[in-house]
Amino acid sequence: MGKEEGEGKGRVLTHFKRVNMERKIVVLDGATLGNVDYSRLEKFGKVEVYRRTEPKETGTRIAGAEIVITNKVVIDRSLMERNSTLKLIQITATGMNNVDLEGARQLGIKVKNVAGYSTDSVAQYTLGVVLTLANRILYFNRYGKGQWSNSPIFTHIVEWDEIAGKRWGIIGMGKIGQRVAQLAVGLGTEVVYYSTSGKNLDAGYLHLPLEELLSTSHIITIHAPLNRKTYHLLNRSRLELLQEDTILVNSGRGGIVDEEKVAELLKSGKKFWFATDVLPIEPPPSTNPLLNLPKSLQDRIILTPHIGWTSKTARQKLWEGVIASISQFIEKGE
Repeated sequence: MGKEEGEGKGRVLTHFKRVNMERKIVVLDGATLGNVDYSRLEKFGKVEVYRRTEPKETGTRIAGAEIVITNKVVIDRSLMERNSTLKLIQITATGMNNVDLEGARQLGIKVKNVAGYSTDSVAQYTLGVVLTLANRILYFNRYGKGQWSNSPIFTHIVEWDEIAGKRWGIIGMGKIGQRVAQLAVGLGTEVVYYSTSGKNLDAGYLHLPLEELLSTSHIITIHAPLNRKTYHLLNRSRLELLQEDTILVNSGRGGIVDEEKVAELLKSGKKFWFATDVLPIEPPPSTNPLLNLPKSLQDRIILTPHIGWTSKTARQKLWEGVIASISQFIEKGE
């Protein structure tokens, strides 16, 4: 039925005896999707799958392609102009900032994303890191695996508290923010929020100015897009508004929180807790300040590699969305 050519980052799957063999479909960064069934694309044409693609390789790999599937690989106008066969860029994510959308529009190239697939996944991640920090699990886990066996008593008392009755501030009340709000209410917290667009002012919870939310909330979670309004929205002066032992979680986009200032404030003695699943540069360079905090501060931060969206169920929903999106484009031109 087919053959495999090459290994590593340039593995290509070439298939034969399929309909629409004149239509070339290229997946540029399959490694970002985990294990998905690429054979479902074969009904649409000839499929080439690359685990990852460097910028210098993109032009060659998409040459002659009618459909390009990308997660984070950048497709700019010059690449589109050099590929006259290109009709659809299918993004395997919700964010579309890796594609020149205006260039695509002017060139008549359709760009589609998949929305809503990761709402529960990101909300669950957010809840998980909030509870991990609130319950001081990082510290207690280390103690339990180390010093506990030498303790003269059965327990180990270090201050932590329940979150019921506390204020939970949400920055960005889209679908994910709303789902997190539901979970937060279920835990007995008071939910307040700040709309980064300034348009979502009727979400069913108390809307507050950002500075008031930051200074009065015990838990703050971020679920906003990155744009001109939100870049470094939490700068040093706003981070200084946090109460002692506030839990701050960024599961939105890297760049919304100035992590360099987070590190500076933690080292200066300000006591708060920080978790982030996103950074401006991913993967981060070894010089990232969050990677270079002293050992005494390590239990105050959680740094995860952009995995909030990657639950098994979310990735299944994403791939179903990709297949449905391409099918709709081929059958209806939409």
